[in-house]
Amino acid sequence: MNSLEFEKPIIEIQKKIAELQSLSGKHVDFGPEIKKLEEKLAGIKGKVYSNLSAWQRIQIARHPKRPYSLDYVKMMMTDFVEIHGDRLFADDFAMIAGFARIEGEKVMVIGQQKGRDTAEKVKRNFGMPHPEGYRKAMRVMRMAEKFGLPVVVFIDTPGAYPGIGAEERGQAQAIAENLRDMAGLGVPVVATIIGEGGSGGALGIAVADYVLILENAYYSVISPEGCASILWRSASKASEAAEALKLTGEHLIKFGIIDEIVPEPMGGAHQNPQAVADHLKASILTQLRRLRGLSAQQVLDARYERFRKIGEFETHKG
Repeated sequence: MNSLEFEKPIIEIQKKIAELQSLSGKHVDFGPEIKKLEEKLAGIKGKVYSNLSAWQRIQIARHPKRPYSLDYVKMMMTDFVEIHGDRLFADDFAMIAGFARIEGEKVMVIGQQKGRDTAEKVKRNFGMPHPEGYRKAMRVMRMAEKFGLPVVVFIDTPGAYPGIGAEERGQAQAIAENLRDMAGLGVPVVATIIGEGGSGGALGIAVADYVLILENAYYSVISPEGCASILWRSASKASEAAEALKLTGEHLIKFGIIDEIVPEPMGGAHQNPQAVADHLKASILTQLRRLRGLSAQQVLDARYERFRKIGEFETHKG
């Protein structure tokens, strides 16, 4: 069972309930005992999940059973036709892209994709795109602009791949060009951080008109482990770094970095993926329909203002 450290008290009670249920039969009734344990379980769940720290939310965001981009595409969209390659070097399987429909509306969908088993994790490079992944994403966004299609983005990466090969092929330039070109894209872009939103690797496809974040996802300039290694010279201080980075939805919405928090069921999106997908789908459709009523210039102007407001500050004379 893929349980997290802070979930152990919950798992222990669930095991006891399962044991009693398996022993209950015609001659033995453990109904009253099971009921008491279920009441206790509900209380502990409420206590644990209503007081999650930033580090615990990050652990949920990284849960191996959490829905990934292609899962949301399957649950929310139809007629998905994937597009491959950047027409320069290769196809990056850590970045998926293609045509799709959401409630009959034609869209272009882009997302970072992690793997489930070892083979797929290696194939998807653990959700860390190479430069060709960002170039593929931009190629597809330009195609969306050509056909007048809105772009729906799913973000889930610990960061862009930092390997030597990626750097040799222009990782930093690929991300920088995406930031520049997305800022001037003449069609609406709605992005959602569904799990990890790590550094420039996330931002490289996140210059959007409306940005959502799932309740237990995070969005940060650096991973907590990386921050701890720099500030404290030890990755063991990751939990302290997570608090200092203010990377959860509640902080990000106050800073104007994201626009909406999408709720998750108790325990995380993996507990009821379809419910999360339905809620997210409704929010995305609302924004697509709102943005569809704007001209291309109005979309560009609003996007410019949105990003200009991030990091606003005031000075006071002493």
